[in-house]
Amino acid sequence: MSNANETTQTTPPPLRPGGANRFRGPVVKPKNFKGTLKRLWYYFGNERKMLSLIFLFIMVDGVLMLLAPYLIGKAVDAMSLNQGKVNFTILEVTIIVLTSAYVADAALTFLQGWLMAGVAQRVVKRLREAIFQKLQKLPVSFFDSRTHGELMSRLSNDVDNVSNTISQSTTQLMSGVIVIAGSLIMMIILSPILTLASLMTVPLVFLLTKTIAKRTSVFFKDQQVKLGQLNGHIEETISGIEVVKAFNHEGQVIEEFEAVNTKLREVGLKAQVWSGFLMPIMNVINNFGFAIVAVIGGVLAVKSIVTVGAIASFITYSRQFVRPLNDLANIFNILQSGVAGAERVFEIMDEPEEPADAKEAVELQHPQGHVVFENVSFGYRPDVPIIKNVNFEASVGSSTALVGPTGAGKTTIVNLLTRFYDVTEGRILLDGHDIRDYTRDSLRKCFGFVLQDTYLFSGTIKENIKYGKPDATDEEVVQAALMANADVFISRLPNKYETVLSENGGNLSQGQRQLLAIARVILARPSLLILDEATSSIDTRTELHIQEALLKLMENRTSFIIAHRLNTIRDADMIMVIDNGQIIEKGSHEQLMNAKGRYYQMFFNQFKNVEGALD
Repeated sequence: MSNANETTQTTPPPLRPGGANRFRGPVVKPKNFKGTLKRLWYYFGNERKMLSLIFLFIMVDGVLMLLAPYLIGKAVDAMSLNQGKVNFTILEVTIIVLTSAYVADAALTFLQGWLMAGVAQRVVKRLREAIFQKLQKLPVSFFDSRTHGELMSRLSNDVDNVSNTISQSTTQLMSGVIVIAGSLIMMIILSPILTLASLMTVPLVFLLTKTIAKRTSVFFKDQQVKLGQLNGHIEETISGIEVVKAFNHEGQVIEEFEAVNTKLREVGLKAQVWSGFLMPIMNVINNFGFAIVAVIGGVLAVKSIVTVGAIASFITYSRQFVRPLNDLANIFNILQSGVAGAERVFEIMDEPEEPADAKEAVELQHPQGHVVFENVSFGYRPDVPIIKNVNFEASVGSSTALVGPTGAGKTTIVNLLTRFYDVTEGRILLDGHDIRDYTRDSLRKCFGFVLQDTYLFSGTIKENIKYGKPDATDEEVVQAALMANADVFISRLPNKYETVLSENGGNLSQGQRQLLAIARVILARPSLLILDEATSSIDTRTELHIQEALLKLMENRTSFIIAHRLNTIRDADMIMVIDNGQIIEKGSHEQLMNAKGRYYQMFFNQFKNVEGALD
């Protein structure tokens, strides 16, 4: 169950429940166009005051734009006054006022664009911060079922679409409404007959907009989905480029990329073509409307019902009336793309977060490390249990090893202990209390992890070692590296501890990355340790040094060791053999060897060719 109270404090109230299935395949149209815009409005926050100022500038600018056609008409009439003589006084005044209006219009347009660009970037900054914060609150299961590229696409491409929509559409939308209303009023004042003639084309404009927008909404949404799939493929291929080359799969991944890229091109082409139809066809309709106005206006002028200047003003107003309609139609296309991006962002915002800490949850302080599993069962899906009725006890300061075939449930057990997942049945006790009685933050702080797949962040070696203890001194960092036997290779680097690592330490070997991960845990000095194949990528000679360091680190600390190399866990206080989510054997190394059961068979198979290994 998600933390509803916490969500409402950091994000707008969700409009619909989250769900993983919404990430599968294209959605033909935005599910809630108005609702998405309403949620997006939430992120404007204090920018609403700036929008009011921008709106004021737009209103002044709109008045200037409405003044210009009227002055043009007066200038035309000034050249036909007094029986063909030009009234230069009126003409000069009109030109001066008209020039001033155009200069002021240009200044206000620049100011609107500049202010609106700042508003858009600040709104998008808040939106990116909100979605990134949301990602930190989502459970591990969420990331297990999504590709990294897909999530990155939502955080970058989709948010960029929202940014473009805000910066391009907001001012145009507000100014368009003002100009349309003002131009219509002025047209009616000048000539109701010409106004009716001009409005004959408006239904055609709306019909065209509705027809094309219906198509483009489908294609723009599909385009964003295909773009996310392409980003996911690229990220996966680049991350696993060594595996791709090792198996000579370059040709296959190129074909897969071309297939996804072709689908993106096809849907992108359809979106652009359909949206591109709008303006040319609308220009034809508008020109047809101008022709009607010109013909009817000429007839009225001959009959002295309107002046030539009034016709000139009316045609200009008519253009000002129609042009925002064209812009609004184009803005609607931009809105379709922006709303599609915003909706994909809000889908993540609606995902259920990790279950909230219980109201009575307390901070875990000074943990001793007494762990008990009582009838623990768990399944990623309710109908497919992974862990079945697991019971064991790890005393304070003891070392517990988990061995068994791949997929047996060893890592799942430690994930339950750290509450990356919550048990389906039973309970886990730490120092006599259910781990759900502790806050997650305090629970996880007491664990130190050295995983098989190490991860290092971009930054210096020193910063990576200090990741679990940011306030550590340089001397403590060096001491931790010495204990982990990492100082040997660090000292050989040109910049030593200030050496900058590439993404995930790509400029180091796998063994060196493992050593830094061990140093990171040694520095943090947690109360409980979880070692998941901690020495799997290290050569035999280095492993001896690491085992020595880990033994010192494990003194008086409850430790859980996942291992396939059984020689690394011979000294563990208790060894549990896990198979098919159940504990089938447990005991010390000597007890299990004497029992001659599954552990004995595993050990014999690993070391049957090593003289003296079974002694």
